[in-house]
Amino acid sequence: MKEFIIIFRECLEAGLIVGIIYTYINFNNIIGQKRNIWFGVLGGVIASVLVGCIFFFLGGKIPSAYEKLFEGVSMYITAGFLIYVIFWLSKKVSSKSVIETSVQQSISKNESWGLFLLIFFAILREGFEIIILLFNDIKNGELNFLGVSLGFLLAVFLIYLIFITGKKIPVRKFFASTTLLLVFIAAGLVAYGTHEVETYLYKSGYIEKENIPRVWDVLKPLDAKSSRCNSILYTYATVNKDGNEIELCYHIFYEKGRAGEFLKGFFGYNSNPNYIEFFLWLFFLIFGIKKWADFYYIATPKN
Repeated sequence: MKEFIIIFRECLEAGLIVGIIYTYINFNNIIGQKRNIWFGVLGGVIASVLVGCIFFFLGGKIPSAYEKLFEGVSMYITAGFLIYVIFWLSKKVSSKSVIETSVQQSISKNESWGLFLLIFFAILREGFEIIILLFNDIKNGELNFLGVSLGFLLAVFLIYLIFITGKKIPVRKFFASTTLLLVFIAAGLVAYGTHEVETYLYKSGYIEKENIPRVWDVLKPLDAKSSRCNSILYTYATVNKDGNEIELCYHIFYEKGRAGEFLKGFFGYNSNPNYIEFFLWLFFLIFGIKKWADFYYIATPKN
């Protein structure tokens, strides 16, 4: 489900931007610019792949003892990037008129590379978001290819309806709703990153795990022999603990349970957060929602 939503959103957003620009160029019969659009698309895809390779290469070179620290820091960087996307880049692509104005400015200044760069960075932005949001799933071999495929196909289908058959879509409302989702994801990444840093600290011996105060600590894993494991709310899993394989059962809302894993991956949910993790999540969530509301519904006129 997570892969489906991420791929659908990013592909649809990139497709909308490219489609709006292409339609504008075609409608106004602007000569010599269509190839810059496709060069921009190709360049953005290639750059996204290269960024992904670099990201995974660096991750693979981190010593195992520092893997959690690397993941935590990368989550902070990702959250910062999403905040940047939400409150700066969104202004560049928040409505059809804004996109068309950017295109017209590039053309009127005779900047042959202006349109290319506009498309290039739009594609690269979406590609980078896909990489960082699905990094752990790809690294651990847990990527849901069905969700990826369905998300891509649905995005392509909607783009076809919009630009080939002429169906109308309120672009600004689309960006407003998907940007709100990014706010929740960014806050969740901050919480997730803080939890990974905590894991690094106790695994490195800097702190004792038992001494970390928790806001709440519920839904702990149970021994597989427990009678409660027979409930539909639990699922079995074999884990390695101190070199021994033991069988446990997880509640569906534990962070490794069926529902909890989705909530953790998307919103930074944790069934035993520490206080720093919880308050950072709350701060970024409130801050993000306020900024989102200011931009889309208060400070900026609707169009």
